[in-house]
Amino acid sequence: MKHKILALIPARGGSKGILRKNIRMLAGKPLIAYSIEKALKSIYIDRVIVSTDDEQIADIAKEYGAEVLIRPKKLATDDTSDLPVFQHALKKLKEKEDYDPTFVLNIRPTCPLRNVEDIDNAIEKMIRINCDSVRTITEVKDHPYWTSKLKGDKMAPFLDDVDVNKYYRRQLLPDAYITNGAVDVMKSEIIMKKNNLYGRDIRGIITPPERSVDIDTELDLKIAEFLLTERGE
Repeated sequence: MKHKILALIPARGGSKGILRKNIRMLAGKPLIAYSIEKALKSIYIDRVIVSTDDEQIADIAKEYGAEVLIRPKKLATDDTSDLPVFQHALKKLKEKEDYDPTFVLNIRPTCPLRNVEDIDNAIEKMIRINCDSVRTITEVKDHPYWTSKLKGDKMAPFLDDVDVNKYYRRQLLPDAYITNGAVDVMKSEIIMKKNNLYGRDIRGIITPPERSVDIDTELDLKIAEFLLTERGE
């Protein structure tokens, strides 16, 4: 059975860290263009839609080949979570076009270094295992065993079972990973019926640090531009 698979790129107009971040120029192209181009090259994705409240983002998205779904301003605030944005898109597509995808991908515009294989590998794992969701992850640079919290100015281990007087060598520590935002594959049914993005059975797929940069600061932009240049993009 062929699955209907939608890639949704959530891209609001406002951003605090970097002004107009989603369309900031990066190595000669708007940031969002990298996510659109990679999603369009997937062998599994049926449709690539940008959800935005911003007219300029909408125009750029169309220029690079994506469809556009305008969302209300109340779903584009600083504290808007992903869940209502995805529920809005799925509801509108069902009402207007009777389009009801089996899986929906969150392809964040702030992760320009993912490649097409990352997207397709995540989709393949989702289909093969039939889990609730698949998320790309990368190994953490600074292990949780080495992190601290402050009580006033007094240092305490972030994890309760850590001995502050003991040095933990990386080779002896369990692997630790963090979601990197590059690709999330989710079941539409869980989003709409369970009011949940990822469900309970969440699987990870490891991607390397050089494909896991999430643009949040000016330094991130410089790192991404260097890596894109190194890759010839």
